[in-house]
Amino acid sequence: MAAASVCALTLGTPYVPLHRLPAALLDGDGTLAGIVVGELRLPRLALALLAGACLGAAGLVLQEALRNPLAVPEMLGVSSGAALGVAAPLVLAVAVPAAVQPLLAIGGAALGGTLTLLAAGLGRSPSAVLLTGAAVAAALQAALLVLMVMADQLDLQLVYRYLLGSLSARTWDDVTGLWPWLLVALPALVLCAPVLSVLRLGDADAEALGVRARRARFAALAVAVVLIAPVTAVCGPVAWVGFLAPHLARWALPASDAVRWLPWSAAWGAVVVAVADVPARLALAPVETPAGAWTALFGVPAGVALLRSGTGRPGRPRRRPRAGASGVDRDDSAEFPAAGRDPAAGGAVPAVRDAGTTTRRTPEPSAGAPPGDRGRPRAAPGAPSPLPRREPRAEESR
Repeated sequence: MAAASVCALTLGTPYVPLHRLPAALLDGDGTLAGIVVGELRLPRLALALLAGACLGAAGLVLQEALRNPLAVPEMLGVSSGAALGVAAPLVLAVAVPAAVQPLLAIGGAALGGTLTLLAAGLGRSPSAVLLTGAAVAAALQAALLVLMVMADQLDLQLVYRYLLGSLSARTWDDVTGLWPWLLVALPALVLCAPVLSVLRLGDADAEALGVRARRARFAALAVAVVLIAPVTAVCGPVAWVGFLAPHLARWALPASDAVRWLPWSAAWGAVVVAVADVPARLALAPVETPAGAWTALFGVPAGVALLRSGTGRPGRPRRRPRAGASGVDRDDSAEFPAAGRDPAAGGAVPAVRDAGTTTRRTPEPSAGAPPGDRGRPRAAPGAPSPLPRREPRAEESR
């Protein structure tokens, strides 16, 4: 993150040497370097870090809630709905204040997410939610294509760059527009993280622990909408950051849970967007390319490589066998010295562990044993019988 920040502030036209960077940031003396760094590059870097952190955290929330490593905002209709809510007034020539655009994005994202959950039966199955979300996202993208056909040439270029996710020409006003939504989303993330760890156990186990799986999944989608929609309203749908950042977090902490993965996923998302914005500015200079194109170009192969390596595949945690699990040991004389040989049966007596206790299992009596003794457990020599004593009948006493 430090290296990406230094490159974002120093590289470009004009080039600002590293030793002059503190003066350009602090003095504000009206020089060209001070204006470029303080008014153009610094707000763009801050917006990249905030947008990446929000998208990375939202990706982890969706993947953990649905227990699927492919559950990303682009596959659930959330990003497409937010983009549709912002692009529709622009194409239809409806004047919308800048403060209202996040509300339109939230409405579109909530519409896409709600359609996904309703079509999938309110989150009855995580796999059904993911497949239905892909269909809803395709329908919303088709609506965006219809709007692009209706737009004129100038609006078409603006909409096209917006749909790819661009940080060009962003100022401090765009950065300050994200803070109110972050203040709402941060407490929701703190409350949501422990529930995500329970949802990883499966719906049945989560219900047994007192968590209503469907409501928790719906709440997780609501938190993801609050994180994604304001970023989409300002920057556009920066693609596949929510896919790569959670896998990087699991790669950094493989043996952990959602509570510890959440800040790492946000940090990796910030790093991904900040790193992608550097070639977006400089690769084809003086022409700028959208940052979302670079995140999709390198994020998808890197995420697939991490997914194939198996580091951080979400799902049910591994259960270690209990020390007192029921079962018959194959070599009892070596593990349990108390299980010796029964002199009456002439063979080894297998030891059976159940709930931390060790008992003896007596083999079946031979064919010549009395019928009443067949199938009856026999106590060890010198130990009291585990069965109640049967009183003899009158015929037997005679």
